[in-house]
Amino acid sequence: MRTIGILSFDDPKIDGSRKILHVDMDAFFASVEQRDNPAYRGKPVIIARHPKENSGKGVVSTASYEARKYGVHSAMSAAEAYRLCPQGIFVSGNYALYREVSEQVREIFKRYTDIIEPLSIDEAFLDVTDNKKGIPYAMDVAKEIQETIYKELNLTCSIGVSYNKFIAKLASDYQKPFGMTVITPKRAIPFLEQLPIEDFYGVGTRSAEKMHELDIYTGADLKKLSQDECIRYFGKAGLALYERVRGVDDRPVKVTRIRKSIGKERTFYPFLYHDNEVEETLRKLANSVSDALGKRDMHGKVVTLKFRNADFETVTRQTSLVDAISNSQDIYFYALDLWQTYGDVSQGIRLLGITVSDLSQLAFENIRLNLYDHQDKEAGTLAYKSNTLLSENEEINENKNIKEDSAIQPAPDQASSEQKDGDA
Repeated sequence: MRTIGILSFDDPKIDGSRKILHVDMDAFFASVEQRDNPAYRGKPVIIARHPKENSGKGVVSTASYEARKYGVHSAMSAAEAYRLCPQGIFVSGNYALYREVSEQVREIFKRYTDIIEPLSIDEAFLDVTDNKKGIPYAMDVAKEIQETIYKELNLTCSIGVSYNKFIAKLASDYQKPFGMTVITPKRAIPFLEQLPIEDFYGVGTRSAEKMHELDIYTGADLKKLSQDECIRYFGKAGLALYERVRGVDDRPVKVTRIRKSIGKERTFYPFLYHDNEVEETLRKLANSVSDALGKRDMHGKVVTLKFRNADFETVTRQTSLVDAISNSQDIYFYALDLWQTYGDVSQGIRLLGITVSDLSQLAFENIRLNLYDHQDKEAGTLAYKSNTLLSENEEINENKNIKEDSAIQPAPDQASSEQKDGDA
């Protein structure tokens, strides 16, 4: 376990009394397969259909750490994964089993707290400020949870411990697999300042590239912006960015999550008998679902395709992702992959639908920067516009390791409870 930072920092906005954990299961799907299949252990496991079984189509859901050493990662085509790691073991995935194991993990959480906010099938926030076992220090709660999951389920997880959700999430990514990182209020600022901007939770690849055009590469660079500048450059995400880089995040751990999925479907008569008709419809459905997600500022980790043929036979297929998506192109990509793998127009298609589920609140991926409306470098000014894509069309179904630097101090050992300045 590591504790982070060396500088003292006091801010009246920071509530250091809260004790928040972010628990993230390590390579969850692949780890379950390795646990249950001894022949897979220590070998590169790739959760995707083998490209030889479906004409090179298919997308990787996740990969074991052994496969990641070859460059295999989630959202990669199965064909590319096979090229990088031909000795990899391709597994189609047993999502019913993964959900069952996820519930077993949650039952362990409930021994310590009922304030649990699942972000997806393999990660959750826990508020252990007043935990059921009366353990005074959050890092000790985290250590118990980590050890219990390993002992009872033979799976590993990484845990971030801090005083708010944003920093706890960052901390869980800091040491993987089977790691634990504690970040206390007094140590948050040096940690955030040295963090690459692309490692900020919610800043996606495209957003990071645009922020680089603003000469923002680290938390320290972002912190130089005033609140007004953050809002002007980043729109409604600006205030959150301004606060997060200063260690402020007062969002509670939410026990209930009302919206489970957002989806769209269409029926057809006459029926569809050509793949190009299906593909065009899927593109339109993906746009509609993306618009609905955008209006709610949400994204999801599961894409489900539903189709019904002329004989009323209904087929549903889904793919689970490591990273949440909301972009229409991403949704279309995964829906099309499912169609190309499982679809058949020979009997005629009377219904098509796309649903995105396993939803969570969109963080900063909704940043849209227009960096080229106006530039006046000699005057030292840049004009930016923030665009948000919102739609009135929606259907709601209710049903990393980063580099070491001088601000990082390793703790003596994981069982130590020396960082007990009342915050974590």
